[in-house]
Amino acid sequence: MFQFIIYRILFGKDVMEMAVVYATLIIKGKKTIGDVPERIREQVKQVLIDLDLPELAEDAQ
Repeated sequence: MFQFIIYRILFGKDVMEMAVVYATLIIKGKKTIGDVPERIREQVKQVLIDLDLPELAEDAQ
C-alpha cells in the first residue's frame, strides 16, 4: 500500500499538480526554477512555457 502511494505521488496526477504549484510560486517571485526539485523540474518548465513565460523556465547561469 505504501509503495502504491509513493508511485502515485511520483508518477501520477500529483506530480502535475505540484508542477503547477511551483510554476505559480515562480511567477509570483517566491521561488526560482533552481528551487524546484530535480524530478519535477521539466514538468514545471513545460507549465511555464505553456503559460507563455519561457524566460522563467530558463536555468540561472
